[in-house]
Amino acid sequence: MNPAHEFVARDRAQHPPAVTPIYKTSVLRGPHRPLISLQNSQSEVTGPAFGNSALGPLDNDLILNHAKTGEPIGERVIVHGRVLDGSARPVGGVLVEFWQANAGGRYRHRNDSYVAPIDPNFGGCGRTITDADGRYHFRTVKPGPYPYRNRVNDWRPAHIHFSVFGSGFAQRLITQMYFEGDPLIRHDSILATVPDGAARDRLVARLDLDASVPLDTLAYRWDIVLRGSRSTLFENRLQGN
Repeated sequence: MNPAHEFVARDRAQHPPAVTPIYKTSVLRGPHRPLISLQNSQSEVTGPAFGNSALGPLDNDLILNHAKTGEPIGERVIVHGRVLDGSARPVGGVLVEFWQANAGGRYRHRNDSYVAPIDPNFGGCGRTITDADGRYHFRTVKPGPYPYRNRVNDWRPAHIHFSVFGSGFAQRLITQMYFEGDPLIRHDSILATVPDGAARDRLVARLDLDASVPLDTLAYRWDIVLRGSRSTLFENRLQGN
């Protein structure tokens, strides 16, 4: 996120190619010409600043933040972790957003036509700001898998989308988190575009029974590493990993 080094070629050993035929839509959406680096303006790099005052008390509780007539249906989970730099130092004050499908595998989006029903008590999105130790956490229901039009019988594993902001809106990294033990992970055509197995593994959250709530909620831990040899794979990171 250093404005003095806005574009560095991606490490192709970890990042998937922009055009990957196993993921059919990349053939149409991926760039076929070399990328052009555009200089960010000062306002894009330096502002706005994010503060806790901008967040509501339920922004990181997806079980309650859209509830109308009761709690949403599904397996209750806590997702927590830390945002770290390349030297494993915590990064505090970072705005982390997350969004997902409901327990049936359907998003609350007008373009989602999957047969699973909309849960009237689940909005599927939230946000939080990391504390001084780089920690974040939120409560939700585990998203369900869903089919998508790629090959004849392709399904997405359960996953949660994340975005992580730097000092301004122009500094935004986007990625996806998966759940340990999901058998669909090894069949996912999108995740298969990542050539490095260790990079794929860093997108998988680990079951954390120590952070679980007995008789109530399981927990998963997933750390987000912004740069370095163990960095998280980001979908839109120009710098690469």
